[in-house]
Amino acid sequence: MNCAVVDIGTNSTRLLLAQVEDGRVGEVLERRTEITRLGAGVDADGRLGEEAMERVYKVLDEYGKLIERHGADRAVAVLTSAVRDAANGQEFARAVHERWGLEPHVLSGEDEAQLTFLGATSERDPGDQTPTVVIDIGGGSTELVIGTGHEMTFHVSNQAGVVRQTERHLHSDPSTEAEREALAEDVRKILSAGVPESLRRSVTHAIAVAGTATSMASIAQELEPYDPDKVEGYVVTEDQCRQISARLSAMDLAERRQVRGLHPDRAPTIVAGTIILLEILALFDLHEFEVSEHDILRGAALGLE
Repeated sequence: MNCAVVDIGTNSTRLLLAQVEDGRVGEVLERRTEITRLGAGVDADGRLGEEAMERVYKVLDEYGKLIERHGADRAVAVLTSAVRDAANGQEFARAVHERWGLEPHVLSGEDEAQLTFLGATSERDPGDQTPTVVIDIGGGSTELVIGTGHEMTFHVSNQAGVVRQTERHLHSDPSTEAEREALAEDVRKILSAGVPESLRRSVTHAIAVAGTATSMASIAQELEPYDPDKVEGYVVTEDQCRQISARLSAMDLAERRQVRGLHPDRAPTIVAGTIILLEILALFDLHEFEVSEHDILRGAALGLE
């Protein structure tokens, strides 16, 4: 059957329209990403802003036409940190259902973790017992999911995301060293509180999904245009991550928008993303991460009933 999944996140609104048969994702018919920054201001105001919601609505108009064109048998929307945290989140979810017929799922942190881990490991041998952390850096939160094979054994949803931490800490253009250090310290405390020491020592492999990680793989390879086949499975080393972070941090916003391999709409928040990634590697004493295109979109296509 054709399944459409729309991921309405804090920073982006994404679409996966694919054939799903026998518990596997087959042909991908459409995959789209638009930076909509739904979560802008939520950390300070506690509500989704009217302009932010209108940005999402405009994108959903486009996605709705694609879903209708392909004749999806099932169409769902997964709504994560920004909607979960906002006082008017449920009202927004109802509008998504009523206006576009998308079945809304406002995910808990655990739901989000399970679907993210399922998506990231869906093409792997279920018997692989390598202790793995799946990293999903979003706009409002970062999910860390630990498990083996296709089975999650631990997860934590941290209130550290690229939009949230950018708004809290990076007020200069380009950001100052003091601002970046404050952001790193904030993230370090949040991450350390969320993952027990014994679990940190057990992990030997990392898979990173979503926009920050895919952007790092794209920048490292100077991909223009973006090529998901070259991003999938690409390994970014700690040194590469640190070099890219330093390079981007020294630029102002206009310069970051011109970086080869970086979507211009990710330029406002990518510095925070690189810092969060480096703090996660340090937390688990890892020196590289594998990038995957297979994320919560794929997990929702496979795992939501």
